[in-house]
Amino acid sequence: MGRLWNSFALRVSIAVLTRTFFQPDEFFQSLEVAHRVVFGYGHFTWEWLAQVPIRSVAFPLLYSPAFYIVKWFHLDDTPFLIILPKIIAGLLAALADVAVYDLAVIVWGRRYANTALFLSWSSFFNALALTRTLSNSVETTITAVALKYWLRYFESIDRAMQAADSSSNQREDVGALVTALSLAALTCIVRPTNAVLTAFIVLQLFFHARHRIMTVGRILIWCIWLGNFAIGVVFSIDSEFYKRPMLTPLNFLITNLSSVSLFYGNNPWHYYLSQGLPIVTTTALPFTLHGMYTAFQRPSPFSHSRRLMIIVAGTLAVYSVAGHKEWRFIHPLLPVLHVFAAKSLVDLHDRHLKRASDDEPKHDREPLLPVRRRYIWLLLLNIPPSLYVMLLHGAAQISVVHHLRTRQDLRSVGFLMPCHSTPWQSHLHRQDLEGQIWALGCEPPLRGENLTTYRDQTRVFYDDPVVYLRKHFPRRVDKHFPPSPLPSTPPGRAPVSWSHSWPSHLVLFGALLEMPEVKTLLTETGYREDVRFVNGFEEDEKRRGGIQLWRWNATFETRFVTS
Repeated sequence: MGRLWNSFALRVSIAVLTRTFFQPDEFFQSLEVAHRVVFGYGHFTWEWLAQVPIRSVAFPLLYSPAFYIVKWFHLDDTPFLIILPKIIAGLLAALADVAVYDLAVIVWGRRYANTALFLSWSSFFNALALTRTLSNSVETTITAVALKYWLRYFESIDRAMQAADSSSNQREDVGALVTALSLAALTCIVRPTNAVLTAFIVLQLFFHARHRIMTVGRILIWCIWLGNFAIGVVFSIDSEFYKRPMLTPLNFLITNLSSVSLFYGNNPWHYYLSQGLPIVTTTALPFTLHGMYTAFQRPSPFSHSRRLMIIVAGTLAVYSVAGHKEWRFIHPLLPVLHVFAAKSLVDLHDRHLKRASDDEPKHDREPLLPVRRRYIWLLLLNIPPSLYVMLLHGAAQISVVHHLRTRQDLRSVGFLMPCHSTPWQSHLHRQDLEGQIWALGCEPPLRGENLTTYRDQTRVFYDDPVVYLRKHFPRRVDKHFPPSPLPSTPPGRAPVSWSHSWPSHLVLFGALLEMPEVKTLLTETGYREDVRFVNGFEEDEKRRGGIQLWRWNATFETRFVTS
């Protein structure tokens, strides 16, 4: 129980202390939707507004209780609006830590469990992503818990087989099967692509029980029943949400198998091997590989370690076929990788003791963490970069929205930056600004346009910002700051001639203002820097230079002459 409470304390602390931006999906595919469900306003991205929506509201509803609480108790103007969803994310993340411990007990034995837990606690990528409101993070937690029940069911089949050979009575643990399948179905609702990982488990299960017809039939029946039940649940929820019959997981898979996914990046086949695994495991990578090598040498082809290796290898192979890849897509494999790393670290510790004493290691005084000190320090090297990504990297994107939330002089706000660079109403929470805030869009080519020639709004703007500002903005600022007629492209429609009104405030990355023509144009229009927010290092040159908030004042305006 102590490890559970320690995990809760660690993960909730990380969640609450994190004040940085990692991925747009942690806001626009979760909190923003939940905020709109509860408060009635917020921004929907193209995934929700397209003719064939690809997102299920089931996942964002996970955070709606937090918003309902702040609404009912009139706390929505307090920090609890931001903190309560973080607490939910932290509590869920802690369950992943505990599941890693339990997995290590099942696969290797209790001696390896504390080391696996330490790996999970000290993981850089867990610090970066596990406590964020990303579907991949929740997927990671549910997958880790489900794997524990999958392995228990494998064990129960083995015991039933041995009992049959000895004419004793030993039943399979059907409860473990039902729990594992239920969690797998839930994971597929949260993230449909988890069906790949689940398929490798179920296929191994069928193969393992191939000589037991009753067992195969039982597995098949429960798969069909729970699978249909999950489909029915998500169909009902989404049909009610979209007000028409809707099966979003199918839409999600179809869309991501199309060229639309490549619009957001096309990576080489080896991406997960050359970048994904090193970044996800960081300093634990050598121990992960060594642990897998050790497991591969085990004589039994039906050991838990072999099963987990098949899951990892198979999932990576299938995911590598897809063009669009991201580190976080393989986050659900990290608990398994930590289990293998624990095997390596403990065995290396024992080998070192054996060499030192020239005898078998004695475990009568087992250390709490049977890992060599040098390796502990190596794993603890993750702490500085973890603090950096929690507190500094992308901090300006969060800070500027928190600042805007408190400004009473806002009449309208325009975000001249790459699309989805900041949170929206889930953090801003300004109903008075609904329709008065806009940002550049990046809708994909949903009408079958050629990917090589298609240009979304963000790309058009950055091709020549000055031309865009002169073409799509009026010559002078209207001091009443009316709503922009057409600030972005409606999803599923061809790019049109966007039409903006000058806002009272502009939010920009400093890199944009390094273009002298842009700074001159804004200055002549009557804008001046108001507040500046500092960021850490940014690999995307468009997002460098921190963030600046510029405010319009009529006394600064000079004549805006179009060319």
